[in-house]
Amino acid sequence: MWRASEDCLLFIVHYSLIFRIFAAMKHVRNFCIIAHIDHGKSTLADRLLEHTGTLSVRDMQAQVLDDMDLERERGITIKSHAIQMEYLHEGITYQLNLIDTPGHVDFSYEVSRSIAACEGALLIVDATQGIQAQTISNLYLAVEHNLEIIPVLNKMDLDSAMPEEVKDQIVDLIGCRREDIISASGKTGLGIPELLEAVIKRIPEPVGDSAAPLQALIFDSVFNSFRGIISYFRIFNGTIRTGDHVKFVNTGKTYHADEIGVLKLHQESRQEMTAGDVGYIISGIKTATEVKVGDTITHVNVPCSQAIAGFADVKPMVFAGIYPVDSDDYEELRYSIEKLQLNDASLTFEPESSAALGFGFRCGFLGLLHLEIVQERLEREFNMEVITTVPNVSYKVHTTKGDTLDIHNPSSLPVPNIIDYIDEPYITAQVITKSEYIGAIMTLCIAKRGMLKNQTYISTDRLELTFEMPLAEIVFDFYDRLKSISRGYASFDYYQSSYQPSKLAKLEILLNGDIVDALSTLIHVDNAYNFGRRMCEKLKELIPRQQYDVAIQAAIGSKIIARETIKAVRKDVTAKCYGGDITRKRKLLEKQKEGKKRMRQIGSVEVPQSAFLAVLKLD
Repeated sequence: MWRASEDCLLFIVHYSLIFRIFAAMKHVRNFCIIAHIDHGKSTLADRLLEHTGTLSVRDMQAQVLDDMDLERERGITIKSHAIQMEYLHEGITYQLNLIDTPGHVDFSYEVSRSIAACEGALLIVDATQGIQAQTISNLYLAVEHNLEIIPVLNKMDLDSAMPEEVKDQIVDLIGCRREDIISASGKTGLGIPELLEAVIKRIPEPVGDSAAPLQALIFDSVFNSFRGIISYFRIFNGTIRTGDHVKFVNTGKTYHADEIGVLKLHQESRQEMTAGDVGYIISGIKTATEVKVGDTITHVNVPCSQAIAGFADVKPMVFAGIYPVDSDDYEELRYSIEKLQLNDASLTFEPESSAALGFGFRCGFLGLLHLEIVQERLEREFNMEVITTVPNVSYKVHTTKGDTLDIHNPSSLPVPNIIDYIDEPYITAQVITKSEYIGAIMTLCIAKRGMLKNQTYISTDRLELTFEMPLAEIVFDFYDRLKSISRGYASFDYYQSSYQPSKLAKLEILLNGDIVDALSTLIHVDNAYNFGRRMCEKLKELIPRQQYDVAIQAAIGSKIIARETIKAVRKDVTAKCYGGDITRKRKLLEKQKEGKKRMRQIGSVEVPQSAFLAVLKLD
């Protein structure tokens, strides 16, 4: 009798606990903000935080979630930022977990990670600019993950806003009703209450079983010099409590959850978190390689049957060498890049050496802005002075023996007599622009070896152009030139589509006959002469004059295709000759000439750091 009543009591307690957790999950919403760069995501996020009372007036500042100096200076979001808000609606307090994402094409990996942790997304469109290329790209990412999309028309307070025209574009893009589009302003706060109501009513609550074995996805991580590595996670199933013995499935490492909590403006610790919650875990992890974004956290005693299918591994588009200015700082640079990789999972690196620069790392980036941001963060956050080599893309080299080699660095290219052919990566590029700029943009793309694939009118004066072109052609100056010729109206997005055979040559720069391997690059044969000549002219401007003549040469194999000479700084050795035979002057000049010759044989030309980035600004 007693045993039956005890079982009945346990049954009631167990199901009341499940009911309470299920009721709590009904009041949770996980969503992210996606848009093209500069469409007002971070400003709109400020208004959401302000309206929900997450921020006090004292804490309020512009772009409060952008906590890096670099983000504030440039006015762009580089990192995704997660924060929890509480909002009272119809007498019920809802827990809203918001992730603000970057808009630039180089940080699309951050967006994919944020989308994996959400059930819904706010699609922000600038009412003055309309649909842009990255808007479409981010939308496709969200649709692939079956997210509920809430379209928002931002910057409605501006006189140049075109609400009716942009609403037509949104309806054509996602097939929603016009009344589903929320008109808002991140500056004035227009439409914020309607936006929060739409989040509660249209985004579904998280689905998960809090009584099942723990399954939590790591979607980001940061390094704290006092607490170690802090991992941000989203719980899909199960419950985690402070002190639990947990395991990271992919690495196989086990830890104790020293602290768990939610991500408000500042981290707030909690004793227990359940399915649907977004938060952080601190386990005293000091080694960067022990935490992988996309990994699954589970319990050691009752593990989950399988890991969560995370997002795809990042594929770097652009490669460049990063070397310390002082070769003694090599290990310090390794430590700094490892810590930076925790905060930026799209950065990849491996050791390499250069005859000109010593030991360093070959790093993979998602684009040129990403490269620039990483270099600047190394200097600001870790006080590392670094030299960056000429960026290049990854090629596939097919040898005469039938082998295929992946080449990330021109110096590792095999000798020409064993190369059968080289495949270079091609991309599908989408350009959205006004019709008046079509001619200039097509001229630019064709000059970059692009081929027009499709042309679609979005509205009467806006169209989408689709090109197929080599990735190497957009690495340097394509984006800047596109913005210049379209007066800032063109938007650009791309994804890698295939590898195609191409006629490439290894262009080398020689200083006084010595190859500077850090300035070597793989380039299409048709562009080699022009590129080599401009490179020599630029280096002539940047390299300081020496005590002897310096020959700057561009070569393909043994053939010199361009040359410039930096004239020596000469002392007037004939100044003391006043009168007398001309042979006295000639004797002094010949003596100086011999001295210059000896100096050139033993001297080395110092190449300034600006020369290594000269190729980025050749135009």
